[in-house]
Amino acid sequence: MATNEELGEFLRSRRARLQPEDAGLPTYGGRRRVPGLRREELAQLAGVSAGYYTRLEQGQSPNASDAVLDAVARVLRLDDAERAHLYSLARPKPKARRRAAKPEQVRPGVRLMIESFGDVPALVMGCFLDVLAWNPMAHALLAGHLDLDAPNRPADRPNIARMLFLDAHTRELYPEWTRKARSTVADLRLIAGRHRGVPALSELIGELTLGSPEFARLWAAHAVGDCDTAARTYCHPVVGTMALMAEFMVLPDDEGQRVAVFNAEPGSPSEAALRMLADLTATATTATPLTRPLDTKTHRL
Repeated sequence: MATNEELGEFLRSRRARLQPEDAGLPTYGGRRRVPGLRREELAQLAGVSAGYYTRLEQGQSPNASDAVLDAVARVLRLDDAERAHLYSLARPKPKARRRAAKPEQVRPGVRLMIESFGDVPALVMGCFLDVLAWNPMAHALLAGHLDLDAPNRPADRPNIARMLFLDAHTRELYPEWTRKARSTVADLRLIAGRHRGVPALSELIGELTLGSPEFARLWAAHAVGDCDTAARTYCHPVVGTMALMAEFMVLPDDEGQRVAVFNAEPGSPSEAALRMLADLTATATTATPLTRPLDTKTHRL
């Protein structure tokens, strides 16, 4: 039986986070050969045999019960996202018949919805973080240096993770880039657990690993989590600094697709900056993309 290396790596990374005293186990001094809990210690706390847990960590127990997985998750203190990731890895879906991959599509109604947001930036992300559609404001906010129509061409679609790690313009957009990078990798790791073996996803992860040492380091840490919705600071090249809240909505009829909407606190300087960006976007043309700082003599917040 083929082993599940990713499951083993994930469980080992979580065992390494916990010390015996954290789990209420006695310590007897001396140097430990491995960081964190040993396999037999985790097995003891989870109420299973050391041999059974070893097989689970090696991906050789595909029929592990809910009770066992829940016990392991409890001992490892997994949060909701990590627990879901554990289930995805421990119970891989049967491989479907290989069919030619078709580009993801946005339903017409969803496209109309994000266009109706008007001066509020909104976009649709595909299951692997490709931008499938965005309104002019989301384009101006996140990637004014790219072609507005790029999401309509599957071969040219921007990808949130690729832009973040491999595009200098996008890096400059986030003053708290490290925080954004960690969140994006944790989200991508959760996605990878649900869609293992998909060539397009494997190619994306390989490209990022080779092209960005920072991505490779974060990926190896096996952090898992959904996109966070906390306020994030954007240093826009045209209208300056804004604090915006991004809300993510899962589209129930489109597996893995999400809508992201960006808003500012009413009455705040960030709202004024966003409104200015909307005014400029309305008058911008393809010959004058919004990638240059404002002339502060004629535009002020």
